[in-house]
Amino acid sequence: MIGFDGERLAAAAGAEVAARGGKGFPVATTIDSRQVGEGDLFVGLPGEKADGGQFARDALSAGAWGALVGRQWARELAAQWGRIGGSGGWIIGADDPLAALQRLAREWRRELGCKVVGITGSTGKTSVKDICRAILPVATHASPENYNTQVGLPLAILGAPPETEALVLEMGMRGPGQIAELCKIAEPDVGVITNVGPVHVELLGSIEAIAAAKAEILAGVVERGVAVVPADAGALAPHLDGSVSPAPAAGVRLLRIGGGGDVYASEVTTDGAETSAVIATPADRQRFILPFGEAYNLDNALAAVAVGVALRMPLERMAQRAPGIVFSRLRGEIVELPGGAILINDCYNANPVSMWAALDHLGRLPAEGRRLAVLGEMRELGPGAPRFHREVGRHAREVGVEVLIGVGELGREYAPDREVTDAEAAAEALAGELRSGDAVLVKGSRAVGLERVGEALRAAETKAFPGAEPRRRR
Repeated sequence: MIGFDGERLAAAAGAEVAARGGKGFPVATTIDSRQVGEGDLFVGLPGEKADGGQFARDALSAGAWGALVGRQWARELAAQWGRIGGSGGWIIGADDPLAALQRLAREWRRELGCKVVGITGSTGKTSVKDICRAILPVATHASPENYNTQVGLPLAILGAPPETEALVLEMGMRGPGQIAELCKIAEPDVGVITNVGPVHVELLGSIEAIAAAKAEILAGVVERGVAVVPADAGALAPHLDGSVSPAPAAGVRLLRIGGGGDVYASEVTTDGAETSAVIATPADRQRFILPFGEAYNLDNALAAVAVGVALRMPLERMAQRAPGIVFSRLRGEIVELPGGAILINDCYNANPVSMWAALDHLGRLPAEGRRLAVLGEMRELGPGAPRFHREVGRHAREVGVEVLIGVGELGREYAPDREVTDAEAAAEALAGELRSGDAVLVKGSRAVGLERVGEALRAAETKAFPGAEPRRRR
């Protein structure tokens, strides 16, 4: 719920009231008129094919609390206000509805008065967010799914209830200036850079340019805030010492994670499904029992713990909550199939850094049978894309992958045992290869749609073993 009445909401958005509705506050915010519920605020954004303002009447008729749309749409709606069946909603007009949405989100963030965490990086953003949501011992609201854009992030903020004490937000990046723009909306107290790798290199041109774009969060952290960064900074290093812009704002403290840093892990053991580690901070040490076996998720856990340290959360309380960590779907989800095989469903997205990490995990995972991999294309890698794919393919063999299925045009660069064109063909190929005791990784860029492989495989396995259902290990 956004605790602003109509007049205050319009003022916060920098918009004007065209028609007044009833009392009370909007219960939620949406930009899709088809998803409007009773009491929602509908924001009609201009799009490439249509202007959302044209659907405001439908939203009001569906019971929306009100509609925030372009001024012309607002004037036309206000003229028809008495004839819109049963709505009685607020009609608010803005010169730029997207800018109005962003201003409204910033004002709600300030009204909440909570601590805000912004997370960016080439990989691990969602996992760090998920771990923060689980271990921070305060009322925590986190971005749903991939609400990490100039539209999604404001919606994530506006979804935070009044009792929120910590607001954890993903910040996506597809070009220079975007992280800076998101920081102006969110005003983070803590900024996290998980890592910098060759993701979106096709758009930005080099690792150094990617580091510069991610480093915008350093300048976006509020005064006397904290920046959580890798101890092994790589291309990010010149930004951290201030020799290259963007750099940390005045008074921002750096908290480094990983070996040689301020927050690090020791005495690490894993059985493939659970990890035990002692996590040390500048003030304390605690043993954490973590419900995952991947080494890269231990790195993500260190980032989340560092967030807690930055927010002055007791390490002991975070350790107590760690067994309750649950990851978003399609991100390293392990499914035990009825036929005795194990599926690692990690198909939300892919790039060279995350591919190597996922393959390393596959190689260490206890399995009675073979190790297989269904690898889709990695998109937006620029001219070096074939080389990156070849390197990943070689690494797959190094960790013991015996059967490799490459999906898509660039999939052939993995030097696979089978080349297929799409997810459906990959599912068919994998079904013919899989045996009891095997472990299979399914991973590729989101556009390849490899979640359909897991769906088809689980459906086929369930039919093959009547009465059996796949069991998710996490």
